[in-house]
Amino acid sequence: MAEGAGEMDAETGDRPQEIGFILVPGFALLSFASGCEPFRAANELAGRPLYRLRYFGEAEGRVAASAGAEVPTEALPRLRGHLHTLFVCAGGEPTEWDRPEIHATLRRMARLGVRIGGISGGPYLMAAAGLLADRAFTLHWEYAGATLETFPDARLSRARYVADGDRLTCGGGVAPLEMAHALIAERMGEAFARRVSDWFLHTAIGAADDPQRASAVERYGVHHPALLAVLETMEKTVEAPLGRLAMARLAAISPRHLDRLFLDKLGLSFSAQYRAIRLAHGRRLLRQSPLRIGEIATACGFSSAAHFARCYRSRFGCSPSAERA
Repeated sequence: MAEGAGEMDAETGDRPQEIGFILVPGFALLSFASGCEPFRAANELAGRPLYRLRYFGEAEGRVAASAGAEVPTEALPRLRGHLHTLFVCAGGEPTEWDRPEIHATLRRMARLGVRIGGISGGPYLMAAAGLLADRAFTLHWEYAGATLETFPDARLSRARYVADGDRLTCGGGVAPLEMAHALIAERMGEAFARRVSDWFLHTAIGAADDPQRASAVERYGVHHPALLAVLETMEKTVEAPLGRLAMARLAAISPRHLDRLFLDKLGLSFSAQYRAIRLAHGRRLLRQSPLRIGEIATACGFSSAAHFARCYRSRFGCSPSAERA
């Protein structure tokens, strides 16, 4: 269950750095592997135990990932012991992350001086535990809307990973590889960290503040600068949609030209595209947040829950309440 366990490191005089992972049922296997495998590889490349990995669940046993694979776990730690860093790794839906025992463990370990981190949805649990007040942090972009609705004062960044003092947070997927690279470089130097990244064929190491998502060019398949500016503004203004005239002024084109761009490049009208973006945001909130449907309607810029429901059914073929169920 623990990788790289060993006695005092003979060459550096340092005990292997102990790194723990709290696994929430349904965690993303790729995100977890990206977070722990670089430390295992560092042990292999160094020929000695630089890191010891420990895996925790709410009880001793096994915790299943989203794909069904299970990881053997020990019970949540009560004492610090030799823990240096403790990550919480979560996937699935935020509505399933009300985990009081995990929140209490994170608070207790933070008080004991353990560096606390979150992977993918893990930073949401850190925020719920009160560990990210006045701290910059990030998490997987899919959870950004639900996080801001639940924690409106959150200092949420769209970066790939963020280090703010003794708090470490990152998005999912391969972002933990980049965070692990930075942590290994911090301890062992950049040259050694590069060897670890090369082990995984990870030759293009992203910077911490690189964006998590593909650009609007790649997401929408268009290259017209005025249209891209409007689409990006649409994504940022779902709660208070702007009118055609305001968007046309923003793009420095006429409203008629704006209409032609949407029809020619996307096959949708301005209003239909804007509505699709707002409804997609509403769908994420229905699945991920505890907000009432009326509150979600407001958060997506609809005048009423009934209007939201009509548009939602037309778009997705079911009512908002059926989607949530």
